[in-house]
Amino acid sequence: MLQFRRDLDLVEHLDRLGYEEFWCGEHHSSGWEMIASPEMFLAAAGEHSKRIRLGTGVISLPYHHPFNVAQRMVQLDHMTAGRAIFGSGPGALASDAHVLGIDPMVQRDRQDEAIGIIRRLFKGERITTKSDWFTLQDAALQLLPLQEEMPCAVASQISPSGMTLAGKHGIGIISIGSMSNDGLQSLPQQWAFAEDAAAKHGKIADRSQWRVLLSWHIAETRHQARIEARDGLLRHHNEYIVGTLQRPGLKPYSSPDEAVDKTAFTEGAAATIGTPDDLVAKIKSVLEVSGGFGTVVGFVHDWANAANTFRSWDLVARYVVPEINRHLVGLRKSQKFVIENRLVFERSREAVMAKIMENDKAAAALAVSKSPHFAASGGNVPDLQQTRTGRRKT
Repeated sequence: MLQFRRDLDLVEHLDRLGYEEFWCGEHHSSGWEMIASPEMFLAAAGEHSKRIRLGTGVISLPYHHPFNVAQRMVQLDHMTAGRAIFGSGPGALASDAHVLGIDPMVQRDRQDEAIGIIRRLFKGERITTKSDWFTLQDAALQLLPLQEEMPCAVASQISPSGMTLAGKHGIGIISIGSMSNDGLQSLPQQWAFAEDAAAKHGKIADRSQWRVLLSWHIAETRHQARIEARDGLLRHHNEYIVGTLQRPGLKPYSSPDEAVDKTAFTEGAAATIGTPDDLVAKIKSVLEVSGGFGTVVGFVHDWANAANTFRSWDLVARYVVPEINRHLVGLRKSQKFVIENRLVFERSREAVMAKIMENDKAAAALAVSKSPHFAASGGNVPDLQQTRTGRRKT
């Protein structure tokens, strides 16, 4: 109960900070990831937020009848006032497919088939079709999405399947394989799969609809970020990634410091544990390697405690997002112009001095003024030292 509530608190926090999207996925086993129904969680999240878009990241389509998925997504779209994003995948956890008796060899083909059906239902089509795993008979949604076209995306990890489906259907992508260095380096090749499939099916692969997942923990200093993340990172890697999922080629870390060093401070490390400037540099590097994409999605983990995790997202919103989105360009140009054109504004100072000198008492007060510092900022503040010197000469 408390974990779900804390996750809802995070959605509310991210909404206040101005983040654009929140995603959560579907998991049924492994003991770590608790949300079994992203649609149900996001419906609750919609009541705790005002503007942030809410994406299913992802619904494992082979586990569900496509008609039911379409129905739930439409209801979510209405309950969140048109903020739903439909994200799908084949199912990432082998243990989930095992529980449901689904052969992993058919999962990706079933996802492809389901996407086509669900998108036709979203458009109001009435469908009759029979598959080896579902049947539709005169099926049509009685309520269509609130959005004119609900955004759709598929997850892409190692295989070309996700990118190929995105290109085939002309929809968005979430690259989750980018959380490793090998995944980052393969992004250009992965995008080529999407472009090839799009061309084959008469679609356009749109980089603005490409989302890339990155992992980070941010604090005011690198030292502080290390301290905050080290113990949770060690436990997440050793107990979940290695101990539970047993990913090939990975070994447990021997200490919290080794966990931080190998995750974020070795050459080619994919994660960022450090300052806002470190994350800005990482995102710019990934943009360059990939050739460009539309959205960075940050992975929410439990490396740090709740307070420090919330603070990390606050720092990213305040210092990283404005830099990456070029919100500061105009401000810096304005500052540079004022600095480089100081002489243009001298007449403003002359106007202030003229008014002071018209009043004998003000002129007398000027003679004993000692500080050039004023409570309010202003570019027309006169140079008091120069003025006093000038008066003595007269």
